Amino acid sequence: MAHYLVTGGAGFIGSNFVRTLVNDTDHTATVLDKLTYAGRRESLDGLPTDRVDLVVGDICDADLVDRLVARSDVVVHFAAESHNDNSLNDPSPFIDTNLVGTFTLLEAVRKHDARFHHISTDEVYGDLELDDPERFHETTPYNPSSPYSSTKAGSDLLVRAWVRSFGVRATISNCSNNYGPRQHVEKFIPRQITNLIDGVHPKLYGAGLNVRDWIHVDDHNSAVLQIIDSGRIGETYLIGADGEMNNKSVVEMILRLMGHPTDAYEHVNDRPGHDLRYAIDSTKLRTELGWKPRYTAFEDGLAATIDWYRTNEAWWRPMKEATEAKYAKTGQ
Repeated sequence: MAHYLVTGGAGFIGSNFVRTLVNDTDHTATVLDKLTYAGRRESLDGLPTDRVDLVVGDICDADLVDRLVARSDVVVHFAAESHNDNSLNDPSPFIDTNLVGTFTLLEAVRKHDARFHHISTDEVYGDLELDDPERFHETTPYNPSSPYSSTKAGSDLLVRAWVRSFGVRATISNCSNNYGPRQHVEKFIPRQITNLIDGVHPKLYGAGLNVRDWIHVDDHNSAVLQIIDSGRIGETYLIGADGEMNNKSVVEMILRLMGHPTDAYEHVNDRPGHDLRYAIDSTKLRTELGWKPRYTAFEDGLAATIDWYRTNEAWWRPMKEATEAKYAKTGQ
């Protein structure tokens, strides 16, 4: 049994990871979360208090991070500013959290020799042409295109440098687009689902031909646990579930699953610098560590996600109005 420090553990992917940790292992966890708009205490409701505790704080707080890492065996770093639109409006929080915060954690795990796993994104690789058969793999050159993705690329490089320069016991994973329970309603899939619940047509950026490679959050987190348990120190693993689909097809599937005509959506202005296509090659993870996703069919995971939002309105309702008001100011 080990004690985990999970940064960003009250956010979308992090809170689901803590639930996976509780359900599938005997480990205990401390969640360190700043509880910004994307982190919520409610995402940890129902977890056993003798195995999970929440510390509200900032990963840039070196003294706090040092104290928490000192009593942890494993640090899993989910905490990040992660919304592309927000990074275009104000890049400064992305610099602080994604770069300075990661540096602060690396210095603490270096001091206390804790095992470190860094969660990153496929957006560090830039994008692919829509008709390109290529997919991202572990040796794809970095080519970020937004303040968000560039700060995540920088944090990845910091981890690699601390492994090589200081012997930090770290691994990195870059994942494709996550979906599932407890995702903020500003994000693409929960926004469309909650709009339909409210009787509002879904919104589609531009022509909707941009392609994302979707993975259910539970599949992502099972891969993270496997990398922590079996991955080679210093290595990067790409996590994907072969879920490539363009945004228009996703919206049409949501409409169909929720009993609406598949053309009942609205086009809105595309966002600046909108990446065309992401696609993950997870061969290394699958062959080296034997991982495989549970949700091999995107539609099955999407149906389960729709059910969650339908039955957990109390979780997402408090943030919905403010989110839509923000989008309305940009015509999106």
